[in-house]
Amino acid sequence: MVDTSSQSPYAKMPVDAVLNQLGTNQTHGLSTAEAQQKLLQVGPNSLDEKQESLFKKLIVFFWGPIPIMIEIAAILSGALEKWPDFIVILAMLFINAALGFFQEYKAGNAIAALKKKLAIEAQVLRDAKWQSISAKDLVPGDIIQVKLGNIIPADIKLVSGEYITVDQSSLTGESLPVTKKVSEIGFSGTIVKLGQMVGVVTATGMNTFFGRTAKLVGEAKTHSHFQKAVMKIGHFLIFATLTICAIILGISIFRLEVEHSVHETIGQIVIFILVLVVAGIPVALPAVLSATMAIGAGRLAAMKAIVSKLTSIEELASMDVLCSDKTGTLTKNQLTVGNVQTFSSQNEKDIINVAYLACTKDNQDAIDSAITAKVENKQDLDSYKQTKFTPFDPTIKRTEAIIEKDGKTFYVMKGAPQVVLKLCNPDQKLSDGVMKSIEEFAKKGYRTLGVARADEPNKWNFLGLLSMFDPPRSDTKETLDHVKAMGVHPKMITGDHEAIAKELCETLDLGTNILPIASFEEEHKEKGERFDALVESADGFAEVFPEHKFDIVKVFQRKGHVVGMTGDGVNDAPALKQADVGISVDGAVDAAKEAADLVLTEPGLLVISRAIEEARKIFGRMKSYAMYRISETCRLLFFLLAAMLVFNDHPLTAIMIILIALLNDIPIMMIAYDHMRPHSKPVTWNMKEVLIISIGLAIVGVVSTFGLYWIGDKYWFTTETDMVHKFHLLRTLAFMGILCGGNLTIYLTRNIGPIWQKPLPEWKFFVATIFSQIVGTLVSVYGLGTEDFLGIGWKYVGYSWVYILIWFLICMLTKEGLYRMIGYKKGFGEKYVGQATHELKH
Repeated sequence: MVDTSSQSPYAKMPVDAVLNQLGTNQTHGLSTAEAQQKLLQVGPNSLDEKQESLFKKLIVFFWGPIPIMIEIAAILSGALEKWPDFIVILAMLFINAALGFFQEYKAGNAIAALKKKLAIEAQVLRDAKWQSISAKDLVPGDIIQVKLGNIIPADIKLVSGEYITVDQSSLTGESLPVTKKVSEIGFSGTIVKLGQMVGVVTATGMNTFFGRTAKLVGEAKTHSHFQKAVMKIGHFLIFATLTICAIILGISIFRLEVEHSVHETIGQIVIFILVLVVAGIPVALPAVLSATMAIGAGRLAAMKAIVSKLTSIEELASMDVLCSDKTGTLTKNQLTVGNVQTFSSQNEKDIINVAYLACTKDNQDAIDSAITAKVENKQDLDSYKQTKFTPFDPTIKRTEAIIEKDGKTFYVMKGAPQVVLKLCNPDQKLSDGVMKSIEEFAKKGYRTLGVARADEPNKWNFLGLLSMFDPPRSDTKETLDHVKAMGVHPKMITGDHEAIAKELCETLDLGTNILPIASFEEEHKEKGERFDALVESADGFAEVFPEHKFDIVKVFQRKGHVVGMTGDGVNDAPALKQADVGISVDGAVDAAKEAADLVLTEPGLLVISRAIEEARKIFGRMKSYAMYRISETCRLLFFLLAAMLVFNDHPLTAIMIILIALLNDIPIMMIAYDHMRPHSKPVTWNMKEVLIISIGLAIVGVVSTFGLYWIGDKYWFTTETDMVHKFHLLRTLAFMGILCGGNLTIYLTRNIGPIWQKPLPEWKFFVATIFSQIVGTLVSVYGLGTEDFLGIGWKYVGYSWVYILIWFLICMLTKEGLYRMIGYKKGFGEKYVGQATHELKH
């Protein structure tokens, strides 16, 4: 049993001292007037909720660098009367705001779910009368009664009665019900399984152990790595766009006013720059990445993993530490009979059968249920008549029954092994043998049960020992092995004793360095480097409380880890909320589900490993799109800047820029469906890789576009005598090079190897990108019917496609060279395979 005394200042005080300090007595309780006065002082017995106006919650999602730039883009689109662009941009703005707004409700929902766990009614002694009142009206000093089936409505000091057995697994993580007697503390939110007692309320509302757990949920804050990455990418693109636009604007105005070499008006130049700003700002970036995650969330839902926060998908892909609750997560939370140690009986079945006959048939506790599940011949045993049954009592620590069969009577008993053994009047050999077996079972963290039988009253024969434990789920080891193979380090966290934790960790191959948090309470309080080092090096943690789990997660986060946390109980809710990825397992309480980012609806943890794989595929798609978007934005900006310096004019018109922006982004949203190989190690946003590859491809793209422009100028359109007409034809050629050549870049960023590296593109993604190529080709052939957007015909479009495909292969080789340069050495991708799931070998 976990020592919970540190969780209440009244735990070690005598009952009389507690009653005096709280100004009450066991006979009369508080008066109504006293209770009302205390209620005004301490407040209702409920969990606090901070109310904030809906407007305040919503407005923050329209403020910040990317939202402001999207809003500027919308204003510019409206000013240019580009109403389709205006509508699309506004839609993206509201979608992004809605996603963020939804996430802010997580803490509030978790606290609301915790409130559901509190008792609604309580039996209280007021004015010397027992009466039923609302649990929220309880105050410290109230005398209350708790019995079988009750949820304890507040923290209480037990003052009278025999005993109660309490299931506090959802609060402390202990796998077995705990027996409590006079002077011990009962915690708010725990459930009485057996017995009936009277207690005095010592704490209510947010001051209870339960309330402090809820407070931790509200305090838990995490910053999405996805949001940070989007901000970095967005800031880079915004800075690059505004900088180059400012340079182009300055050069244009200088040449117009000073050199008189530009044939456009100030108005036309400003409109061109505004269009370029709209095209360059990453308006679609958050929306495309969110859509990719949303479609991925649908796939995860089909795997029985419900995503409640989209950004958690990216965190799941990056996760390198998985903290897992033990009871109900790694184990079944179902007491089970393990090995049987025989003594006077040499038949294990006989020992189990006798233990079954010493069980009650009604209102079975966890031990009786475990024994009943182990029996193979229940029908035969049910023919035995139980003429008398003595239930378990903490004082006698055993159950007894008188059994009758075919006119014969015998006696059966089960209970604490030392108690049962003493009643059997053992000799030294039997006593030593039993005690040795008890110690061996205890080292493994198993609880033991002694079983005895007598044919005559009080002439007991010690038959043997039953070991009791909470077994791991059938798929737990397989899942953890798979998770470890993917570079994620599992860490078990439990409220159970160190011996139980160590035995389970050995069984699951998690290591044996188990840290009992209670042993390092001083370090925990100081939260110093020594404590952090102990936590980071541990394989698992024992004897923990909710605040310990919460702090363990924060330690790993301070150490730079992306932390996942699995759990099913109220005690797990704060850690689930604090973790980068909170995962509630099947059967979890509402508070755990509401605090979690990922809710499993299928028993066991196997779905987690599948979810990690899928999350890494989704991450690959997002990274592919981000690199493509940076590359194409830079390609467009660099080309326009260089062309201004070389040709003294804009080689693309405003409509060309808008068309490039639309055909680049809209079809590419289908990347959410693309095939992607999952990485074998946790993946994160490596901005060095993203920027080097993206900008490298952009520079090669600019060179190729200039080459196409130069070939058109020197070889293809040499017969054109009207230089204005020729310039417009060259503009169309540049448009085709930027759009059709640039659109192929997505096939380069979706992997690090050659374009034929498997998996090949998914058909919907392939068709969507081909759509952009077809539109770009047709527009280049026929133009748009305006004098500044002329068609160049099938002949030169055909030549252009040959040129574009040759440069596409050059870009592929450039990409491979850049990856080698940044560290992906020898055999291209060898280092990457160490980081990513057999990316090249399979």
